[in-house]
Amino acid sequence: MSRKDGMVSEFVDEIDPIVFGFGAGITLLFVAVFAASPKTASHVVSGINQSILAYFNWAFMLVVLGFVLFLLYIIVGSWGDIKLGGVSPEYSYLSYFSMMFSAGLAAGVVFWGPVEAIMHFQNVPPLYNVQAKSEAAMPIAMQYSLFHWSISQWSGFTIMGIAISYFSYVRGAPLRVSAVLTPFVGSDNVDNMWGTLIEILATFATLGGVATSLGFIGSQLITGVEFKWGVQPGDLGVLFVVTGMTVLFTLSLVLGVDRGIRRIANFNIVVFVVLMLLTLILGPTVFILQLGTQAMGGFVADFFEMSLFVHVSQNGQWINQWTAFYWVWPLSWSPFIGLFIARISRGRSIREVAFTGIGATALATIPWFIVLGGTGLWMQHSGITDILGPVNQYGEAVSGYVLFNALPFGWLLTIGFILLVSASFITSADSATLAVSMMTTGGKEHPSAINRIFWGISLGLITAILLIIGGIEALQSAAVITGGPFAIVCVIATIGLIQAFGKERGRILLQEETTFIDWSLDQEPNQQRSLKSNEDD
Repeated sequence: MSRKDGMVSEFVDEIDPIVFGFGAGITLLFVAVFAASPKTASHVVSGINQSILAYFNWAFMLVVLGFVLFLLYIIVGSWGDIKLGGVSPEYSYLSYFSMMFSAGLAAGVVFWGPVEAIMHFQNVPPLYNVQAKSEAAMPIAMQYSLFHWSISQWSGFTIMGIAISYFSYVRGAPLRVSAVLTPFVGSDNVDNMWGTLIEILATFATLGGVATSLGFIGSQLITGVEFKWGVQPGDLGVLFVVTGMTVLFTLSLVLGVDRGIRRIANFNIVVFVVLMLLTLILGPTVFILQLGTQAMGGFVADFFEMSLFVHVSQNGQWINQWTAFYWVWPLSWSPFIGLFIARISRGRSIREVAFTGIGATALATIPWFIVLGGTGLWMQHSGITDILGPVNQYGEAVSGYVLFNALPFGWLLTIGFILLVSASFITSADSATLAVSMMTTGGKEHPSAINRIFWGISLGLITAILLIIGGIEALQSAAVITGGPFAIVCVIATIGLIQAFGKERGRILLQEETTFIDWSLDQEPNQQRSLKSNEDD
């Protein structure tokens, strides 16, 4: 048998036909329906999305706050000592953090860092009675940006990552999203009807979410070209951008986690830190530090109030556009990010995973939003440059180009920003495609190259089609719709973890007690012999 035939045979043998067929089929059917009637499909999907947020925004607020409190308890409590498998970690902590950060919200952080605070500066969150575009609005705008992009939004990813890795590496379940059902059906039965349904939904959510992000970043690059040089790429330009990004992340994916994803993630973090430090130095340094300090104080002091504010007086209108949307969106991504976190977490403690998921990532996102958001607010309020004007004309994607172009060495910072956007996207797409490949192979840690290439090309094609026909908003809404069911899955995973951790600690304490008793019984004859020897002397 030739090597080519062997690769094809490996691909055919490894796939789970039900998950593979239904996951790919549902996604492609959605794209086909939207291509046939974009307006009708967009109207239906947007209507469902708005209904979910209107009726269940309170539930998303409560659930996400509960996840945060549970993870904080893991970090400080005894459950955090539990280790995920009896091996040493596969990656250094820096690489581990880089991959988790880049696979999670890095693309969103890069996209929204220069613009979100300015959006809240223009329309102040209704929790605070502050005049828009005033000096008093600046710390409030910054505070809400920090709230939206720090510990809360990462909590769903982290819960799923801990649940999948614990039930896979400690309890023996397959490395797949449905492993969260282990406490209820046993590790050998997670491929039942409910487990299969979770895998199918996870595949659809992942494909939709990643295609949306591809479109997000693709539109950011295209908007930058149009803003900087006045060139409208058209459909061929869209195809060129998406094809180029697809080739890059597919090559990285085929190289594997260690040679591909890890190296690009490390590069991503280096560019991220360098660009942030240069902005701090070249921008209004003292103002940024002062504003950031005050915003951090407000964030800590008002955390619970912001976490539970549902804007009842206006039927949740503002919350549905911002906080509730931000919470349900990553919940729809929780299956693939959780599976990727589990893939790279073997050998680490539960505490390490929890801290990295909501602690270390927050330590990276908070300075980014303070530095870039603070610089943007200072420029807008002082009249140095108008960011809101281009944003209202071109959309939020243009904000980074306007901001960096107004700083000294703006051309160099803009190049760095484009590199950061591209690297963030590539790593997110890599991890998501690897996760889909694992989902459709029953939890195989190293899916075949053909499998990974197939899903990489599929994602590129879906993104290109949707960008051309204008379907990104609809697919984004569809991905949000999947966040509802996965909020329930994350709650089930949390309940299962509480039950399992309780038994795990009880077993460990019983072993320690038994060991102590055995040691005492073993020592007693020795002590008696020692006493007898002293009496003889």
